[in-house]
Amino acid sequence: MSHDAKWSHHEQVLPEEVTSPVTSTAAWDDAEKGLYDSTPTLPVISTPPSVHLDEKKALQSCSTADATVAPPPAKPPAANKPKPSKPKVSKWILFHLWFNTYKKFFTFVTLLNLVGIILAALGRFQYAENHLGALVLGNLLMAVLMRNELFLRFLYLISIYGLRSWAPLCIKLAVTSILQHVGGIHSGCALSGAAWLVYKIVDIIRYRAVQHSSVIATGIITNVAVIVSVLSAFPWVRNNYHNTFERHHRFIGWLGLAATWVFVVLGNSYDIKRGEWRADANSLLSAQELWFAVFMTVFILIPWVTLREVPVEVEIPSPKVAILKFQRGMQQGLLGRISRTSIMEYHAFGIISEGRKSGCHYMICGVQGDFTRNLVANPPKTVWTRELKFAGVGHASAMFKRGIRICTGTGIGAALSTCIQSPNWFLIWIGSDQEKTFGPTITSLIYNNIPPERMILWDSKKRGGRPDSVKLLKEVWDSFGAEVIFITSNKQGNDEMMQGCRAAGLHAFGTLWDF
Repeated sequence: MSHDAKWSHHEQVLPEEVTSPVTSTAAWDDAEKGLYDSTPTLPVISTPPSVHLDEKKALQSCSTADATVAPPPAKPPAANKPKPSKPKVSKWILFHLWFNTYKKFFTFVTLLNLVGIILAALGRFQYAENHLGALVLGNLLMAVLMRNELFLRFLYLISIYGLRSWAPLCIKLAVTSILQHVGGIHSGCALSGAAWLVYKIVDIIRYRAVQHSSVIATGIITNVAVIVSVLSAFPWVRNNYHNTFERHHRFIGWLGLAATWVFVVLGNSYDIKRGEWRADANSLLSAQELWFAVFMTVFILIPWVTLREVPVEVEIPSPKVAILKFQRGMQQGLLGRISRTSIMEYHAFGIISEGRKSGCHYMICGVQGDFTRNLVANPPKTVWTRELKFAGVGHASAMFKRGIRICTGTGIGAALSTCIQSPNWFLIWIGSDQEKTFGPTITSLIYNNIPPERMILWDSKKRGGRPDSVKLLKEVWDSFGAEVIFITSNKQGNDEMMQGCRAAGLHAFGTLWDF
């Protein structure tokens, strides 16, 4: 059977009705950021979602597409036909989605440290008076851990194997939310560590008469480096000036780490009471600050020692997408970071693989910026990557008995492995002319590994628009017996589905932009 026949077969799953014209789906079709128990298959859903048509946009699209072709005679508008409108979402749901677990973690960590700083300034925090450096480095170490590939893989490992066989659904959902939003701890601890560092250097300068000038100098350098590194990671900078973020957050951060080592060694080697340097190493080796610095350095280095330049095959099925093929198979739900250079401009993409025993894995790189555009214009033969892969929230799918993976556009790169490697996950892919855009490799991976009754592929170009995604999710949820939904989409699609799922009482996890 040809690929065309296969795609047509799945278009029969739902009737030819639509919710919006092709022109309204452009944002949905953009590139996105961002096993265990066998179960009997279920029939494909036949009930269609509710549909709508924006006639003005449809006519405008036709006229701009080909001005030389006369449009068909306009149909008279239906009398008294109400214009469809989006369901109103309650303010409580909007607040709950905004104040997510990420922001809860960030708020808790920063407020806790702020209270500590206030108590220390009032002289009511005895530990802080003697261990200011430990409070600085303890926060920075925790910030590093929450972004370390090895530590996060360990958290996912103990969560999946520790909970999947016995834990009730509410616990699994809570743990998945924690795993997805640990970035809030990362951000909160990094900001708090910088705040404690400022407090420490102010304290040192206050008593500069008894401090050695080298301790003061290295303290100021450490302050500047850490503060610049933290400020460069603010969402506005990170999202709008990615290379600026990388240069400052990485290289200034490394400078800050080196300055921290000098600061710790000098600060603990100088005896303030005697005004002289200590000759023995016992005081340094017994200092908490030293061991915090040691572990922080180790966890920063671990991902970089797995850095390799690896061969890659690039397939370009369309000007919008590059498909990168790498050697060796992978678990589902992992992300890979790649770059043309060894230390700069790393970009994360979802990994598609048929399993650990597979001989290869793939990344779908949608053309958005200079890096991905260059992959199409000048395909590389090798790229740099860290062999230790990052676990995305989709990796937690192994905790659940049955679930739905819905994605739009190039979000299929993060979603497909889960549905390939587990018979308990249902795939919904909303895109524009998927077979032509993404090519035979991705098409074959889908049809060779996922049976028709476990997927819905919605071609918005052929159907004239996207489906009512929330209604579609409800129908699949009921018929497939799902416990959870994982969403990979752009912001417009993600917000719409998250709000609809929350209002309908469906457990869903969407894409994040604030980590």
